[in-house]
Amino acid sequence: MMEFLIGVAVILVIGVLIYNTLVSRRNQCDNIFASIDALLKKRYNLIPNLVTLMKESMKYEKGLLEKVTELRAKAMRPNLTPEQKIAIADELTQPLHGLMVAVENYPELRANEQIMQLMRTLNEIEEQIAAARRAYNQAVTDYNNARQMFPSSLIAAWFQFGPKELFEIPEVERRNIDIKELLNG
Repeated sequence: MMEFLIGVAVILVIGVLIYNTLVSRRNQCDNIFASIDALLKKRYNLIPNLVTLMKESMKYEKGLLEKVTELRAKAMRPNLTPEQKIAIADELTQPLHGLMVAVENYPELRANEQIMQLMRTLNEIEEQIAAARRAYNQAVTDYNNARQMFPSSLIAAWFQFGPKELFEIPEVERRNIDIKELLNG
């Protein structure tokens, strides 16, 4: 009888440890995503200043600037799910890269110190977002692995630990940027 109670206690302790590990990994994913969310908000807050300055210098490329502004407004809506935030962030990345290329191609923009400062800030934010994406994807991979591997898969199923999605680069970002297409689109 004593061996049975010890066996049950050991199984219970192992179950609690596995459960706590799953909770810890899920929370780590959420924490890192919150960092990405903060960086995306920082990016979205920078966009109006950049667009305003660039509109003065690039009146003929209004469509690109309007697209960036529209996506920013979409991203600032309340109650978006993490998946929706990821999709909007991915959709905004290519037009932002288009703006960066436009600045490189137009001497009057390169000469504007305010625009250059905003572009440097945007570039820093983009690098931070890329680093946070890598950390998030590693945390999601660790969490999903823990969810799927035996014996933790039993605990994960029992307590309904759902899968998390990776923050992937959309197919359009894998291609080279065609500045003419961006400026005419």
